[in-house]
Amino acid sequence: MIVAQRKPLEEISKMVANYKKVLIVGCGECVTVCHSGGEKEVAILASELKILRNKEGNSIEIEEITIRRQCEPEFIAEIAEKYTTADAIISMACGVGVQGISDKVPEKEVLPALDTTFYGGLLKPGVWVERCSGCGTCVLNKTGDICPIVRCSKSLLNGPCGGSEGGKCEVSKDIDCAWQLIYDRLKLRGKLDTLEEIVPIRDWRSAGHGGPRKMVREDLM
Repeated sequence: MIVAQRKPLEEISKMVANYKKVLIVGCGECVTVCHSGGEKEVAILASELKILRNKEGNSIEIEEITIRRQCEPEFIAEIAEKYTTADAIISMACGVGVQGISDKVPEKEVLPALDTTFYGGLLKPGVWVERCSGCGTCVLNKTGDICPIVRCSKSLLNGPCGGSEGGKCEVSKDIDCAWQLIYDRLKLRGKLDTLEEIVPIRDWRSAGHGGPRKMVREDLM
């Protein structure tokens, strides 16, 4: 899932400093799961903004709503009438959600309340770790389901560098060497011979280095 964290209150407050009526829109998917942009977080931000503005003697009217997904036009359209009455919109979604709303109401300023960080998985309650970069060419079938693009600090595709020691990365002793993990996983599965295949130089265009990526499924059109 996409993991994000909320911007500091002071930063968000500066964004809406000149607005009297604001709509805060939460997202019911990824950012709800990571507790940064769901219904609860929308209510908290609204309360904090009101308190702060009241202290400044500059009151603000805030409307709160959370839709299922901000990345899909059909859900954005469900609350179209609310956009028209707001001076500005605060999106508590990933960057895709912010742009999704802005595309529908280009005349309104849509402000990001979150910093989008990475595609992550839950390690334990309250801790998410990056597990995928969305690079566009998945090699997990060759690496024991451990992503070397993200989990190796150098994104190496043909084994560890010379800095790996004791199963740890030279960047930090808190980081496991991805290729040690890959080796151990493949050994457990009896597939160490997979490592004998040399992966050619990567074409990074699939990772977005050739411009914005797009996927078309004609069977769904």
